[in-house]
Amino acid sequence: MGSEHQIAFFLRELAGRNTQRRVAAAKGLGKVGRREHAWVLAETAGDPMPQVREAAAIGLGRLGVPEAGEKVLPLLMGDMDPWVRRRASLAAIHLELHGDGIVRAFAKLLNDPEYHVRINALVGLTALGVPGDVPALVSLLGDPDGAVWGRARSLIYVLRDDPAVKAEVIRTARHGDGAARVEALTLLPGRCTERLLDSLLAGLHDPSTDVRIAVARRLSDVETPQVRDALATALDAEQSPAVAARLLHMLEQPGDQQLIRPAQRWLRDPVAGPAAAHALGEVDTGTAVEHLRGVIADTATPGPTRAAAAKAIGECRRWDAVWLLLPLLDDPDTEVQAGAVDGLGAAVYSGLRLWERRPVTRALVARLTAEPSTAWRTGYALIGLPDALPDLRRLADSTEDDEVRAAVLPLLVPEDLDGPGHGNYGTEEDVRRLVRGLDDPQEPVRYSAALALQQWLKVGFALPPDRDAAPGRDALHDRLVVLASDSSPRLRQAVAAVLQALAGPDGPN
Repeated sequence: MGSEHQIAFFLRELAGRNTQRRVAAAKGLGKVGRREHAWVLAETAGDPMPQVREAAAIGLGRLGVPEAGEKVLPLLMGDMDPWVRRRASLAAIHLELHGDGIVRAFAKLLNDPEYHVRINALVGLTALGVPGDVPALVSLLGDPDGAVWGRARSLIYVLRDDPAVKAEVIRTARHGDGAARVEALTLLPGRCTERLLDSLLAGLHDPSTDVRIAVARRLSDVETPQVRDALATALDAEQSPAVAARLLHMLEQPGDQQLIRPAQRWLRDPVAGPAAAHALGEVDTGTAVEHLRGVIADTATPGPTRAAAAKAIGECRRWDAVWLLLPLLDDPDTEVQAGAVDGLGAAVYSGLRLWERRPVTRALVARLTAEPSTAWRTGYALIGLPDALPDLRRLADSTEDDEVRAAVLPLLVPEDLDGPGHGNYGTEEDVRRLVRGLDDPQEPVRYSAALALQQWLKVGFALPPDRDAAPGRDALHDRLVVLASDSSPRLRQAVAAVLQALAGPDGPN
């Protein structure tokens, strides 16, 4: 059947009484019809059956004649049937309709009960570059559907300099409900915080947990006695562990003993417990540390909290810190083990006592080989511990585990030359270990070796003469040039930094 015959057939069917045939005819005419048939479909948009009106909207969108749809499609966008509204709004988008009537039609759909229709409204208004109905648009920040509130947020951001949009976002940030207020608070720049201060302080007691968290986050950069007192008052009354964790983080302050009581209250909570432990570590008094000792000894306390307490104990550096942490390396809970490693690392950073060095060195080096999957974490704890150098050199030369090799190589270089035992660093054999690491088959080891060489040059150590290089050649430089084209972006970046250091006026040649 040719197109002319098809068109004639569809036109006859549109005038018939069978609903399904009229639906098929409207859709078919939209596929094969000509420009003049768009007005036929516009008349069909008044059909008493919603299925036919929907099909007419589809056909109008397909034919692409804006003049035929500019009057009828806004009417169909207000139809009682949701599928008609959905198809009509899509057709209006496809036809790129504009003007006050279409803007009003899209604006009404911002409150539509069907989320597909709300999405179409936002897509249409975004294409037009207008908000439509400003309060309705901003209220969609709290829409339960991510596709809706995400598009609303994007449109509001585009229109952020529109005075009406800006005013409504500020109003919502002050007095909005739930998710809409949360999103409004994240949209506003930091300079607006002072204007919002009174509403933010009141928001610390909002019924919504998400609002209280968002308000607290917004207040995190405001350091005044008024705000701190308000946060402390809110923490005393808080019942949500998630909000309490946020408030504890914000209130933690060295030596603030007033934080002991609220931190103790949340210490055994699985959500807020880690924040409470960290806060007690910041207080760092005898009473606070005693609570931390009790936590790590209580195996019924959740692992993340015991881990945070272990790290805090190491940071406090009381006389028994090392002896409390070393047994935790064998704790059944791997998170507690990790916390003990972090705590020992904090103790190493602060400076171990003479009689603590060997036990800590032995325990951490043993963990490197026993738990290769956590080698980076353990290696970080060993930074600045020159007592470990003999064992680290042995591992660099003998271990077959690439994670351990990658973790060990940077430890052969000090962070600076002012730390303890710096005279033990900088040996010719150590730099040769780093150079050999550049040829390692595993990318993490090559990357680690390049970073360590960069640090080697940064602290001022010299590179030894290349005994294997041909006359007039620099084998290390040639090796680095090859690695500068490696498939790993981070390795290329690290190697480029080494080459730059070698080529610099103060760098070795």
